[in-house]
Amino acid sequence: MRFVTPVSLALALALTGGAVSAPAFAAKKEEKKAGPKLNVSPDVVKALQTAQAAAEKQDFAGAKTALAEADSKAQSNDDKYQIGAIKLNTSIASKDAALQSEALTQMLDSGLTPPEQAGQFNAIAADQALGAKNYDLAIQRAEAALAAGYKAEAVNPTLAQAYFGKAGTANASVEPARGFNQKGLAALKAAADASKAAGQQPPAQWYQIGVGRAEAAKLPEVTDWAKWAYQAEPSGQNLRTLVRLFQRANPNISNRENLDVLRLLGASDGLVIAADYTEYAEMASKTGIYGEVKSVIDKGRAKGVLNASAGADVYQTAVPRIAGDKSTLGSAEADAQKAANGKIAAATADAYLGYGDYTKAASLFELAKQKGGVDADEVNTRLGIAKTLGGDTAGAKSAFQSVQAGSRKQIADLWLAYLGTKSA
Repeated sequence: MRFVTPVSLALALALTGGAVSAPAFAAKKEEKKAGPKLNVSPDVVKALQTAQAAAEKQDFAGAKTALAEADSKAQSNDDKYQIGAIKLNTSIASKDAALQSEALTQMLDSGLTPPEQAGQFNAIAADQALGAKNYDLAIQRAEAALAAGYKAEAVNPTLAQAYFGKAGTANASVEPARGFNQKGLAALKAAADASKAAGQQPPAQWYQIGVGRAEAAKLPEVTDWAKWAYQAEPSGQNLRTLVRLFQRANPNISNRENLDVLRLLGASDGLVIAADYTEYAEMASKTGIYGEVKSVIDKGRAKGVLNASAGADVYQTAVPRIAGDKSTLGSAEADAQKAANGKIAAATADAYLGYGDYTKAASLFELAKQKGGVDADEVNTRLGIAKTLGGDTAGAKSAFQSVQAGSRKQIADLWLAYLGTKSA
C-alpha cells in the first residue's frame, strides 16, 4: 500500500504552462525559447514536426508513430532530449503516464535537462519507477532529485518506499534487507523532518510504518519511532506499543513497577486484548491491591473483551477480601499519622489508589514522602498516578518529574508522555 500521495501528472503540467520549453521548429528563428540550445538532426526535426501536428489534432496514435520514427533516427543527446520534450508534451495532452515516464527518462538520460527542471523531473521519474516496482531506478532518480535541491519532503517518502521495497517483508532482520530498512527509515525520518521544516505535519502513518519496519528488522531505534508515532497520534494503541517495548527492554522489573506501567494502559485506553486485562489484574493481585483486581476485570468484562472465565482465579480470590480490607483503612490512616516513617502511609495510599479514592491516596503519598523511610521514586510515581487519575495534571507532572533513576524514571517518562497530550 502506498503511504504517501504520489507525484502526479499535474506537476508536469505546471512546467511553463503545461509544456516543456524546447526549441521551436517553426521558421521564425528570431523567436527565443527557454531551454537548452540544441543541434537536432534534420530527419528528427521532420519526424517531430509530424508528431506535433498529429498531437494538435488529438491524433495521439499518429503522434506516437511519428515519435517512434524520431527515436529510430536519433543520433545524439540533442536529438534524444528534443524527442523526449515532445514526448512529454504529448503525454500531458494525452494523459499517457507510460509515455510520460518514457519521455522523462529520455530527457534525463540525455544529460541536457535544464537545472531548474532536473529536480522536478527526477522526482516524477522516481515516483513512476516506484509505481513500476523498479526500486533501483526509483532510488537513483530520487537521490538525483535531492541532489538537485528538489523538495525533500516530497522526494524522501519515495526514496523510503523504494528502500523498503528492496528490503521486502521476509527475513527483514538479515542483511541486505536490514540495511535497506535502515536506509529507508533514514529517508522516512528525513521526510518527516523536512515536512516539519516546511510547516507541514507529517502523517502519523509514517511513524507507524517506521515502528513496523524497525521492529521487523530488529533495529534499536524502534522505540524512537514508537515515541514519534505517539507524539503524532497520541492514541492508547500507540502508547501501548511504547509500553510493550519498555517491558520487553526491561524484563526484570518488579511486579510493583509492572503494575504502574499497566496502570498507564488502563488510564489511556491502551488495554486492547484479554491478556492486557488479565496481566494487569495479576499484577494488582500479586501486590495485594484487591480493589484494582476487581475494577480491571469488571472493566474487561463490560467491554466484552473478557469472558466469565478469564481472570476468574484472581478475581475470586480478591473480591472476598475487599470488604475486610476496606474496614481496616481508617485505622491504618490513623496509624500512618503517628508512625515514625512513611511506610504505613505509603501502603495505605496504595490501597486507596486501588479503590479509586485518588484524593486520599495522594494525601497519604504526600505524607509518606514527608515522613521518609520509603522508596521515594516509587512514592513519587504513585503520587503522580493518583494525581493523574484524580484530574490534577499539573500536580501529576511535578510528581513524575521528581522520579530520579532507573526503570522508575523510565516509567515516569512514559506517564509524562501521556500527560503531554493533556491540558493542565
